[in-house]
Amino acid sequence: MHTDVVTDVLIVGSGPAGASAALALSTYGVPNMVVTRYASLADTPRAHITNQRTMEALRDLGVEQEALARATPQHLMGNTTFCTSLAGEELGRVRSWGNEPLVQAAHELASPTVMCDIPQHLMEPVLVDAAVARGTVLRYSTVYKSFTQDADGVTVTVEDRVRGDAYTIRAKYLIGADGGRSKVAEDAGLPMGGQMGVAGSINIVFDADLSRYTAHRPATLYWVLAPGATVGGIGAGLVRCVRPWTEWLIVWGYDVSAGAPDLTTEYAESVVRHLVGDDDIPVTVRSSSAWTVNEMYAETYSNGRVFCAGDAVHRHPPSNGLGSNTSVQDSYNLAWKLKLVLDGTADPGLLDTYTAERAPVGRQIVTRANKSIGETAPVFEALDGLTPQTPEQLWANIAARKEPTEAGAKQRARLRDAIAHKVYEFNAHGVDLNQRYASDAIVPDGTPDPGFARDPELYHQPSSRPGAKLPHAWLTSGTRTLSTLDTVGGGRFTLLTGIGGEGWVRAATAHELDIATVVVGPGQEYEDPYGDWARLSEVSDSGVLLVRPDGYVAFRHPAAAANAEELLGEALRRILGRG
Repeated sequence: MHTDVVTDVLIVGSGPAGASAALALSTYGVPNMVVTRYASLADTPRAHITNQRTMEALRDLGVEQEALARATPQHLMGNTTFCTSLAGEELGRVRSWGNEPLVQAAHELASPTVMCDIPQHLMEPVLVDAAVARGTVLRYSTVYKSFTQDADGVTVTVEDRVRGDAYTIRAKYLIGADGGRSKVAEDAGLPMGGQMGVAGSINIVFDADLSRYTAHRPATLYWVLAPGATVGGIGAGLVRCVRPWTEWLIVWGYDVSAGAPDLTTEYAESVVRHLVGDDDIPVTVRSSSAWTVNEMYAETYSNGRVFCAGDAVHRHPPSNGLGSNTSVQDSYNLAWKLKLVLDGTADPGLLDTYTAERAPVGRQIVTRANKSIGETAPVFEALDGLTPQTPEQLWANIAARKEPTEAGAKQRARLRDAIAHKVYEFNAHGVDLNQRYASDAIVPDGTPDPGFARDPELYHQPSSRPGAKLPHAWLTSGTRTLSTLDTVGGGRFTLLTGIGGEGWVRAATAHELDIATVVVGPGQEYEDPYGDWARLSEVSDSGVLLVRPDGYVAFRHPAAAANAEELLGEALRRILGRG
């Protein structure tokens, strides 16, 4: 067998991780190829919640508006409802996904982007179409079989499912983005922590006009507390809006030890009727599939020239809507590093920082997603609905909350508190944006870490400390208004300073690396009319922030320095592995 195809980076998988890796690499001018075993992109909704950090990545990669055009907007996402069925009794709601007024304000202060709901079968074409338009080579019906690697690259054997023959692809690097049953991760021997198959769930995709039960309380998720809802799965029955208000996906649990039920159309329709609570509405079942709730994460994301991203290295339930977000952000972190190594700007050691930075995030989101499942149980407990009982007893318990008695008042209070605590799943703004990196691609500035003033899972705390995402503030440039985040990215490092920071600008322009420079202040190219940047930058006007292509602060100095060129040069040598 001879090598038929040569590329710089081969990506196995065209889901959110693989597609965003391809898009970023092609945007940066890196030759790359994607192979997927499937004959098309995703044909089911799967992942859908898209948070602000992911939208920031898509903004930098030039596809933010395309994603928003296909998404359900934020204001239609947020009345997460707990009920006995869509047609049944409502037990309470949580304002979710940034729609609680104070959280909405925090979202607006944190980012120039808005979160949205874009199901995977609508997101993948946005990413893949842009990637292919910019140079990615895409091959459907192509199955990854194995790889061998040496000091210079990776030779990957694939099988063409159309022709039925095998051929090899020679790449300098391989990215395994082949999902929760990743063969690339398995072949690379990546060590995993946690366990697979801790509970069983069924997805049922169906069409039905449910506007009479949903349009007045628009939401992405409707949680159903009904008999059988605590078996397996994600803690309760779930009716998820795919497209308002006619396309839906139900998640229903099963006993994983007994195996998945026979997924006939009749069975799927019975579950739909059970959760909708209306036997007369026409329902068309599109598909049904069984899956397991996992709690597993990789301890390292690479082996030599082989890297894995997305579900290949973090496998967890859909709680908190973290899956595709973390997958896109994995690839966004890795792509610029590959680009700089491939063009000789950085030492290959830079690629070691991928695991150092992203593996802690993977562990965090796997833990958070599974913890959210456990936080559903108190809602049932408030209704005495976890102990084995007849459906009639559960309905009686639910009805008891209406009684004008002390017991009824206590039950109402318990139910309110239990539902309110689900804010950790539906409004975890800090989980989305508070990621802090510690690696050789970050140069500490010697200041003590102040920690977080409020709950770091619920509240975003902007910081310009090295290892934090660049804070967002609105600037002006002539008649334009743009975010500080709009001044960085594009595959380049960016140096931000102000009046008195001319020495830093000279240091940046003197360096062989292509560094964009941004000077903020009265009469400069960029101005800070609201004074927000002066407060958020956490350095003086003459100080400096060096920001990586992924928007993370890599180096910070509080003021002007006579040896600016030396300090900046040392920082870059460390980041690029040249020191």
